[in-house]
Amino acid sequence: MSTHPQPNPIPEPVPQLDLSAQYAEIGAEIRTAVERVMASQQFVLGREGAALEEEIAQLCGVAHGVGVASGTDALILALRACGVQPGDEVLLPPFTFVATGSAVSALGAKPVFADIRPETYNIDPAQLERRVTPRTRAIIVVHLYGLAADMDPILAFAKSRNLPVIEDNAQAIGASYKGRRTGSLGDAACISFYPTKNLGAYGDAGMVVSNSAEIAARIRTLRNHGQAAKYLSSEPGWNSRLDEMQAAILRVKLRHLSRWQRARRSNAAEYTRLFSQVPGVMPPIEPEGCEHVFYQYTIRIEQRDALQRHLAARKIGCAVYYPCPLHLQPLYASLGHRDGDFPHSERAAQEVLSLPMYPELRKEQIARVVEAVTEFITHCIINK
Repeated sequence: MSTHPQPNPIPEPVPQLDLSAQYAEIGAEIRTAVERVMASQQFVLGREGAALEEEIAQLCGVAHGVGVASGTDALILALRACGVQPGDEVLLPPFTFVATGSAVSALGAKPVFADIRPETYNIDPAQLERRVTPRTRAIIVVHLYGLAADMDPILAFAKSRNLPVIEDNAQAIGASYKGRRTGSLGDAACISFYPTKNLGAYGDAGMVVSNSAEIAARIRTLRNHGQAAKYLSSEPGWNSRLDEMQAAILRVKLRHLSRWQRARRSNAAEYTRLFSQVPGVMPPIEPEGCEHVFYQYTIRIEQRDALQRHLAARKIGCAVYYPCPLHLQPLYASLGHRDGDFPHSERAAQEVLSLPMYPELRKEQIARVVEAVTEFITHCIINK
C-alpha cells in the first residue's frame, strides 16, 4: 500500500448560474409543451401566447398582458404607448443594463439620469425633482437584482407632474412592494424572459403588463406593424410578437416559479447568515415591506476586481452587473457627463459582485463560496 499523501481532489466548479440543473428537473414537461406547439402548427399569436398573457397578468396583479419579442421591445413599446416622442426626456437611473437607456434613445428621446440609493441600487426618489424639466415625459423605474424600488414617493412625484411611470421589471418578476407585486405599481411594466431570468424562455421574449386597457390595446397594435385590423396599419409599428414556442415553454416554467422563488430566498438567507460573520462585505438588504426575489445575490466589496480573480481561480462563478454606468457609456458621450456626476452609481459599478444564485444551489456550495470570500478577506487583512 502506498504511503504517499494523496493530492486533494479538485473541487467541482460552482457556476454563477446553472440552467442545466433546471432542465434536468423539468425537461420532460418542456418537451411535451414543445411537441404540443409543433402538432398545432400555429407559431405566432396563438393560444399559448394568449394564455401566457393572462397568466402573467394574474401573477403581477394587473388586468392586461401583451407578449412581445424581448424585454427591450417591451420598454420601447411601453414608452411609445405612454406618449414618448422624439425630443422628449425620460428620467431613469444610470445604474442599469444599457437596454433601459437605449429604449429611450430608440424613440429619439433623451435619457436623463437620476442617481441611485447606495443601499438598494435603485433610483433615489429624492433625485427626481433635481432632474425633471418641462420636456420630461415619463419615468422609468428599474427594480434591480430582484428588489422593488421605493415606489410610493416616486408615484407621488409622478402624479404631481402628470408623468407616466414605467417599471423595468426585467429582473424582479414575482417581487413585491408593500403587499403589491412589481408590475402593478406603475402605468405599465416591462418584463424580460431572457433565458437567464428567474422566469426565462429558450430565446428572447418579453411582455408588457398594465391595468390600462388603452395602453394594452396600443401595444397590441404597435407590436404587429401598427395594424388596428388585418392589413390596415394606422401608424408605424414593429414586428415584435412573442412566438408560441417560447410562450409554451414559459407556461411550463411559470408553474414552478413560486417554488423557485422560495428556494432563491432560502439560498439568499443562507448567504446572508454566513456573511454576517465576515467583515468588509456588504450583503444585499431587504427593506421592510419588500420581498426580494434575488435574481442576483449581489455583495459589495472595495477590492471587487481582486476578489473576482480569487473566486475564478477557485472555479467559483461570479459576475459584475454592471461595470459601467450608462452616463459613462460611449453611447451617451454626447450628453457630456463626467466621472463624479452620479457618485453612488459609479461607486456601485466599482464594488458590486454577483455570486452564484439559482434555485438548485446547494448549501455546501454556498458555504464554499463564502469560505473563499472569507479566505480572500483574511489574506487582505493580514497583508495590510
